Amino acid sequence: MATIRISDETAQEARAYGRVYNRTVPKQIEFWSKIGKVAEDNPDLTYDDIKGILLALEEEKVGLVEEYKFSS
Repeated sequence: MATIRISDETAQEARAYGRVYNRTVPKQIEFWSKIGKVAEDNPDLTYDDIKGILLALEEEKVGLVEEYKFSS
């Protein structure tokens, strides 16, 4: 774990968003960081695309996937 300095304004915003999404301030900032990194690496993706991809990856990790059956 590393200690970082952020502005009071960013901390307050993270606190507010974190309350809505049931995240701690550090977890909210980690979430924003993850979204931002993916967005920088994939500028053609929308925010909704990024959220969907991250959700699908987590669903796969916990076994919430089904084999797709092609119709013949």
